[in-house]
Amino acid sequence: MLDCAIIGGGPAGLTAGLYATRGGLKEVVMYEMGMPGGQITQSSEIENYPGVFREDPPLTGMDLMEPWPAQCMHFGMRHEMKEVRQVRRKGEIFEVDLGTESVEAKTVIVCTGSTPRRAGFKGEDEFFGRGVSTCATCDGFFYKDKEVAVLGGGDTALEEALYLANICSKVYVIHRREQFRAAPPTVERAMKNEKIEFILNASIDEAFGDMTGLQGVRIVFNDGREPMTLEVPGLFVFVGNNVNNKVLLQDDGSFLCDVNEQGQVIVDLNMHTSVPGLYAAGDLRIEAAKQVVCAAADGAIAGMQALHHVQEMNS
Repeated sequence: MLDCAIIGGGPAGLTAGLYATRGGLKEVVMYEMGMPGGQITQSSEIENYPGVFREDPPLTGMDLMEPWPAQCMHFGMRHEMKEVRQVRRKGEIFEVDLGTESVEAKTVIVCTGSTPRRAGFKGEDEFFGRGVSTCATCDGFFYKDKEVAVLGGGDTALEEALYLANICSKVYVIHRREQFRAAPPTVERAMKNEKIEFILNASIDEAFGDMTGLQGVRIVFNDGREPMTLEVPGLFVFVGNNVNNKVLLQDDGSFLCDVNEQGQVIVDLNMHTSVPGLYAAGDLRIEAAKQVVCAAADGAIAGMQALHHVQEMNS
């Protein structure tokens, strides 16, 4: 039986394993189908991880994460490239379904994250990471004093547009409706910002560019106006996230633990879910900051809590 099963090999999962094994747990396995590292490995430049900085050439997400697996597995955590199908409660322990087999675990830490939802326009995938982004905090500085566009009309879209307005010369907000899903105070602040221009009743039909990256987007209107071309080197897409909570879904359609309306796992400050011994860390949880440093902190907390839980079970 495992002391702890960790599902997901990003910053949260790796750090959880480091703290759990360094604290004394012996049977700790991290399940990750691919190479550990998480979504951050796709980032072309990293400037906001404290204590790690390189200007020329810039530090990439792959560079940042390269030493993590060896360090986090130094104290005994094992990595198994197996897909977790489902986590089930079995009395006071858990059953981790791997498809062809199942393993039992005293504790489980779920770090499967979330995936930014794609808008679906032509060229979105082609220029993702080369002008198309889903994180203004991560990539906004690369467009200092340049014009950029934001796609979306929710709180995240307008909050990120306001953030970008502090960096960029102009921010175009493209939204498919005239009304916004964002909170009224956020809408009011964005409307009053002189650097933000709204393009409403509109959507992006295509992103275009060349080998150097994004050069602009083609915009179409719902009310029949002529399409327009917007020449911008940066486009930030905020149309929601898909939470990767599938492993917590039970056969009857319910979730193993409490989740909110968006499917995010409800945790307390110690990453405890509503089920004792089950923890969630990183982008999967409610109110996640979606930053590497925050995911690592979540993982550290969850790893220590799993250690305490196992110690109590064994006492």
